[in-house]
Amino acid sequence: MVEDQLNGLGLNLLINNAGVYSKVTLETVDSEEMVHAYKTNLVGPLLTAKAFLPLLKKAAQGSPEKGMSCRKAAIVNISTVLASLEKSPETFYKPVISYRCSKAALNMLTRCQMLSYREDGILCAAIHPGWVKTDMGTQEADLTVDESVRGILTVLSALSEKHNGSFLNWLGKPIPW
Repeated sequence: MVEDQLNGLGLNLLINNAGVYSKVTLETVDSEEMVHAYKTNLVGPLLTAKAFLPLLKKAAQGSPEKGMSCRKAAIVNISTVLASLEKSPETFYKPVISYRCSKAALNMLTRCQMLSYREDGILCAAIHPGWVKTDMGTQEADLTVDESVRGILTVLSALSEKHNGSFLNWLGKPIPW
């Protein structure tokens, strides 16, 4: 059990990195595909955060850290620039409807978590890892896994109260909702 591994200290950082991606358009998507994407990309992170919330609260309450940070307590949801409503015209060359919609819902979850958990001292943010060379991102992607992870780790170490509820890329640059 996770709690046993934490020696009573609580959980400082939860990273929800769930993602399924199908090349479906508005014409080809069906209800089964949409439900599958929402269950994985939204409901999974929601339930994971809910399950770990007592440990995150314990870390936040027991931390000597001032303000908010990943050293105190944080939920980071891995999202995508494809979920940005504002950027959708420039990223629509990849329609991937179920992925876009479910990750946009994850972004809303991030904002709701921020509003719900700020009194508990838990920072909440969404991060776009970039287009990464993985099975999902393909070998044509711009970033290696190492480049993306190094960037994300740098961003995580710099997150503070001013980033609560933010949507950032792997370099720490804001992405419009």
